[in-house]
Amino acid sequence: MADPPRSELFPSSRLDSDAGALFVLQSKGEWWHAGFHLTTAIVGPTILTLPYAFRGLGWWLGFVCLTTMGLVTFYAYYLMSKVLDHCEKSGRRHIRFRELAADVLGSGWMFYVVIFVQTSINTGIGIGAILLAGQCLEIMYSSLFPQGTLKLYEFIAMVTAVMIVLSQLPSFHSLRHINCVSLLLSLGYTFLVVAACINLGLSKHAPKREYSLEPSDSGRVFSAFTSISIIAAIFGNGILPEIQATLAPPATGKMLKGLLLCYSVIFFTFYSAAISGYWVFGNSSSSNILKNLMPDQGPTLAPIVVIGLAVIFVLLQLFAIGLVYSQVAYEIMEKKSADTTKGMFSKRNLVPRLILRTLYMAFCGFMAAMLPFFGDINAVVGAFGFIPLDFVLPMLLYNMTYKPTKKSFTYWINMTIMVVFTCAGLMGAFSSVRKLVLDANKFKLFSSEVVD
Repeated sequence: MADPPRSELFPSSRLDSDAGALFVLQSKGEWWHAGFHLTTAIVGPTILTLPYAFRGLGWWLGFVCLTTMGLVTFYAYYLMSKVLDHCEKSGRRHIRFRELAADVLGSGWMFYVVIFVQTSINTGIGIGAILLAGQCLEIMYSSLFPQGTLKLYEFIAMVTAVMIVLSQLPSFHSLRHINCVSLLLSLGYTFLVVAACINLGLSKHAPKREYSLEPSDSGRVFSAFTSISIIAAIFGNGILPEIQATLAPPATGKMLKGLLLCYSVIFFTFYSAAISGYWVFGNSSSSNILKNLMPDQGPTLAPIVVIGLAVIFVLLQLFAIGLVYSQVAYEIMEKKSADTTKGMFSKRNLVPRLILRTLYMAFCGFMAAMLPFFGDINAVVGAFGFIPLDFVLPMLLYNMTYKPTKKSFTYWINMTIMVVFTCAGLMGAFSSVRKLVLDANKFKLFSSEVVD
């Protein structure tokens, strides 16, 4: 396998003939646009899983892990933005995670490792977004038509059709307004779910609360590391270089403002959802707190209007999330298929874009329909994908770029984070795969029942 281009072959002028850069990763955005993109990439319906993650950790360890993950990811993303700024000032502007890693680390195999992990994560999230959106439609349909005959895979097909249309938006920058709405939607359904949980917790119909952990030591350990992997997956995004690429140069300082906007939303949504959900349901918290509010038996535990609005907000945001995480795939396709000497909307470029993006979305929709247990893979994705990309590589890239002395505080903080999260990733991968194996007997292809 031939090595990818090395650092001396990464001049900024190469981007002039790069269709992926010119068409998909257009550098026209402001810092608040980056904040919208980051928020959509991180703050999604997966935050409704946080009470479930607390179930495996308990109160104090849950707070510690949530806070630690937040601080470490903010620090990691800030370091990566500084590395990208440094490369840009050196005349080697990078718009792709894989090229940044290969340039700084000087390793040909790293290019392919990053592209494999990143593409796997992004495709997995695209599949998951379609699956969850299909579930949202099914929830609304079953509420309106309890005896209805439509199956989950039919709703997934509907969502896929909409995603195919939306996928034709040509560039990452063209999603800025959609992602602004996505930010508002995340605040909206978080507020609704938190209000419903608090109202239920204070009512006479509040469920019995139990906060005990697994009875066995081994069970507690495995549950804890699975929860850590889930939180890592929720905080991860794996596409920060591509998001920074959408900023109009020079990007120096802009990404920090975008991160501050994003983490302001994270602070409100993550803590409120985790605390209210776990407080009300304790160790009976489901992997989606909406399921607790809508039990299979008996009446709903919140006003149907509140739950209905929350489900609609989640559904709409899932379209934005699916689009954001498809951009890396589209950039790869565009780079290989488009002609930069022709216009973005010329027939020569429009036809391949239409065909390739339609095929990609159809593939994601087919996988979502075939594998409706994809939610169970959330922790596996966090352990194998997000932890290396978001908790290890940024520190390594910073140390390799800025070369802090081995006596410096920064060097040892970065090394400590890398070691701790490498170990956590290995343990999380093992415990997540273990849970996947234990649940394997529940898996059925093209099922209408999603494994929790």
